[in-house]
Amino acid sequence: MSAPKKLYIKTYGCQMNVYDSERMAEALGGKGYVETQSPDDADMILLNTCHIREKAAEKVYSELGRYKHLKAEKPDLKIGVAGCVAQAEGEEIMRRQPMVDLVVGPQSYHRLPAMEEAVRGGGKALDTDFPEDDKFETLRKRAKAKRGPTAFLTVQEGCDKFCAFCVVPYTRGAEVSRPADRVIREAQELVEAGVKEITLLGQNVNAYHGHDQGLAGLIWELNKIDGLERIRFTTSHPNDMDDALIAAHGTCDKLMPYLHLPVQSGSDRILKAMNRKHTAESYIRLIERIRAARPDLLLSGDFIVGFPGETEDDFDETLALIREVHYGQAYSFKYSTRPGTPAAEKPQLPEDVMNDRLQRLQALLRDQQQATQAAMVGREVKVLFEKAGREAGQMIGKSEYLHAVYAQAPADVLGQVRTLRVIEDSPNSLKGQLL
Repeated sequence: MSAPKKLYIKTYGCQMNVYDSERMAEALGGKGYVETQSPDDADMILLNTCHIREKAAEKVYSELGRYKHLKAEKPDLKIGVAGCVAQAEGEEIMRRQPMVDLVVGPQSYHRLPAMEEAVRGGGKALDTDFPEDDKFETLRKRAKAKRGPTAFLTVQEGCDKFCAFCVVPYTRGAEVSRPADRVIREAQELVEAGVKEITLLGQNVNAYHGHDQGLAGLIWELNKIDGLERIRFTTSHPNDMDDALIAAHGTCDKLMPYLHLPVQSGSDRILKAMNRKHTAESYIRLIERIRAARPDLLLSGDFIVGFPGETEDDFDETLALIREVHYGQAYSFKYSTRPGTPAAEKPQLPEDVMNDRLQRLQALLRDQQQATQAAMVGREVKVLFEKAGREAGQMIGKSEYLHAVYAQAPADVLGQVRTLRVIEDSPNSLKGQLL
């Protein structure tokens, strides 16, 4: 029997890319590949890319440059680029880096086995189509190997919102939802493999329409699965938070009290320029309704500072929204252009202005996050333990509120939900004591 080929996957960006990388590894597993943690001994290197961050494509080309010596030493090594940069750049990747053997977009990775055969035969393979065949159904049968206690599960892809700063509609395509029965089937397989918590993924997950009652209907179906203890979802758009989903936060035991709901700006003028289709006031009123359903909910958000045309008054309105809403966690970024998006054609703000605003915004968000962490001291939380810590006898997991929590605990708590009392806080984690 020949030795298995080794596959190294480097994953950039969002949780959906993490999920996609798992499925790519499973697809190539059928061609005799096993994963390795080092590119040095790989027979195939696959970069699963993200186009959201600044200079994403250039970072991919830089990473590819690091593998030139490996290709020179091992001519049979195959190198591929997948994901959103692959979709956006296409054959330009092979033109700029001729050592690349295959390029595959995020909607076509179920075709990787056939593409691998083509490149093993000495050819090149490029597929950035939006095929009609269902990649999830094509790769439906998941490996039965033991899994960790948490898993991502993609239920929706693409976006129809066309925010002026975003490339997702161009790289992932229009909104598509997986049928509920297929999602439930995959969730059951994950639970059978040892998963206790599932995070439902989508570029605009609360626009899910694969169940006749939307995302809330899917969550209630998943709630029935024996052995599944926790459900989360991300990322959502304010305009798609319907009454049923809001109500589920207060009534569904397995739906965790954590919500990531990006607002991006507190200025109505900038929100309109972003094509966000909501106002600061409508967002604030929405948060009030969600918190009425689940008072202890921890809210997370996204903010972009320095969007073209943003004035100091616009920025002050964003700070005012943050103070009113209060975030337990948030992500914030300077605006950076994405080729092909409407905002990329507008005059850009000076870099020093954007840097100054980002520092002020992040200081406010950091204060709110630290206050949230400090308020947890003395409270009891339920922690799903996921791994061993760095210190002897230490285990680490996540609370209902997605806080990282560590505690002295026996190794057999791995995969269990246990009650702890929080005894200490730090900027990025909590220390707990088993009860």
